[in-house]
Amino acid sequence: MRAFRVAYDGRPFHGFQRQPDVPTVEGAVFDALADLGVAEGTPAGYAAAGRTDAGVSAAAQTVAFECPDWLTPAALNSELPASVRAWASAEAAEDFHATHDAAYREYVYHCYAPDADLDRAAEALSELRGEHDFHNLTPDDENTVRDLRAEVRREEGYLVYTLRAGGFVRELVRRVVSLVRAVATGDAPPGKVETVLGPDPVEGPEGVAPAPAYPLLLADVGYPELEFEPDPDAAASAREAFGALGAERATAARVARGIADRL
Repeated sequence: MRAFRVAYDGRPFHGFQRQPDVPTVEGAVFDALADLGVAEGTPAGYAAAGRTDAGVSAAAQTVAFECPDWLTPAALNSELPASVRAWASAEAAEDFHATHDAAYREYVYHCYAPDADLDRAAEALSELRGEHDFHNLTPDDENTVRDLRAEVRREEGYLVYTLRAGGFVRELVRRVVSLVRAVATGDAPPGKVETVLGPDPVEGPEGVAPAPAYPLLLADVGYPELEFEPDPDAAASAREAFGALGAERATAARVARGIADRL
């Protein structure tokens, strides 16, 4: 069994999990394995750390499966699109499961909020730390208790959130971001955090909608028993691919600002 760290730009994909007739990250990985002659369909022993939503990106998504010794991250990249790059691997026990054996997942969200007050954001986020029933911050109906670690910092016009937990219910990160931003900008009173964490359902206009998916990054997944070894060629390929993507989007942002400045 071998585990691979996989980075990807989520915007071209309809989420991580394979789906019929639409591009997904998992579908790209399975297609690459088929083209390499490793497996047709789902590889033996396959599991992934989690299923990111459409538009969500990753630096350390983790997939594990049985494969030949020659399948390095660089070999896998030879058949992957440039927006999906394997960059490290680790040998794992035969019974390793990338989902169930993860000690934690860590997400980072870049929220553009130049009018937000950092102190109010930090205070609101502090109320959400620890173990809570987050039933008002997810569409899930059960198993909604989580123990959350969370921090927020200011980077220019952005609030940058870092959230870590053993696992996340659906949309939890994006709804936490939405709630804290509303308090930090004055669109919601500070007491809304306590209301949302309370036992009563908070729905309709008083509910918390998820923030957009594309600023969300799966930054890390922890496996204490694994030692991931970066593949130098694969890691260089990943840095080049995502560096080029960053430059392209920075240029597009400059053009958009130039348009806005002339209106």
